[in-house]
Amino acid sequence: MRTPLSWAAGRFTLGPRSVRWAATTSVVAAVAIVVGGGIVRVTGSGLGCPEWPMCTTGTLAPTSEMGLHGAIEFGNRLLTGVLCLIVGWVVIAARLQRHPMPAVLRGAWAQFWVVVLNALVGGVTVWMRLSPYVVAAHFLAATLLLMAAVWTRHAVPAGDGGSPLDLSPGRRSAGRHRSLSWTLVATTALLVVVGTVTTGSGPHAGDSSDVRRMPFDWATVTVAHGVLAAAVLLLAGRLLVVLPREGYGAARRTTALFVAVLVAQGAVGLFQSLTGLPALAVTLHLLGSALVWVGVLRVHLTVRAADEVRPGPHRTAVRREGVGGAVRG
Repeated sequence: MRTPLSWAAGRFTLGPRSVRWAATTSVVAAVAIVVGGGIVRVTGSGLGCPEWPMCTTGTLAPTSEMGLHGAIEFGNRLLTGVLCLIVGWVVIAARLQRHPMPAVLRGAWAQFWVVVLNALVGGVTVWMRLSPYVVAAHFLAATLLLMAAVWTRHAVPAGDGGSPLDLSPGRRSAGRHRSLSWTLVATTALLVVVGTVTTGSGPHAGDSSDVRRMPFDWATVTVAHGVLAAAVLLLAGRLLVVLPREGYGAARRTTALFVAVLVAQGAVGLFQSLTGLPALAVTLHLLGSALVWVGVLRVHLTVRAADEVRPGPHRTAVRREGVGGAVRG
């Protein structure tokens, strides 16, 4: 059965640049979703619209009586609609390519369904009156969306033509640096999860002081969060040291940038902990958490790509020998 997209694909073609721009914009929008949720929380606007999907029982948008809190919460909901449009743009741009981009298309549809999941969890967050556990799930759903967006962007070809990157499981190789990059991703994921517990135990409930918090000692959880951050920094530094210079230039640059982002994020985290969690610092720390997650995913993906294109010992030997003037690839 023909769909509107298949009909359009038979009549129109977009260049690779269009899908690159679309995929990049989706990453930026996913980061904006994380930051927007943080702004809602630190301004106490979590229940600015007390119902969902309507803002109130009788209106879709907030009324003037609801003030700034209603505007902030409703603006965050509108941002989800903007993200849906951007993800739709990724789907269309990937479908209308001369060279098929199945990996990009799969990633775009994954983003769409995660956006739906995130919206539903956001609705449950309102219904549960900002339960810290549901708020944590809402943040983790946004992090999952960010992962899908980064994966999709990485699948887009770098040049103006040719085939896209094949990220299917069948092409995975046992690179000697892959296990370290996987450990780095797993530890960073644990850091993000513990960060939600730190937030759920802290003072920024998202609305009033009456909203219940997680029953953990905030200072203890914060120390655990800091220890995990130090572990991530050590793993990233170790990976940067062991990555070869030849054939791993992009991976080394990405890892070095990730280390810089980690250091900056750690400085913001330390500052906010020592200064009573000011709203601006908390928002910057949320932005940093999104950039850290983007960074670790890019590190893993670039290391994996370098492992896959790096010639094996047999190929290197054939190149050196030049038997028959042929090079096996």
